Amino acid sequence: MEISKVAQAGTLESSDVLIQIEPSDDLTIEIASSVEILYGDKIRKQIKSIIEREGIKNGIFRIQDNGSLPCILEARLLTALSRSMKGD
Repeated sequence: MEISKVAQAGTLESSDVLIQIEPSDDLTIEIASSVEILYGDKIRKQIKSIIEREGIKNGIFRIQDNGSLPCILEARLLTALSRSMKGD
């Protein structure tokens, strides 16, 4: 999969996550989280796992998490990825 345009999914509401993706030659993951101290490592690990599983090699991923559950994080990331692909 190749990221071809800027896309986002989610909101900044409590218990949600906003994910923004844009094309890049490198892979960059930026995480801002209201629960960074408690769950930052888990969030980062989950994001990296999904990116690898989907075959993403590059792009800028900006994640603003406000206490979302892992299933919400995955759903928002997959939605943003889908919106960022060619032909979408």
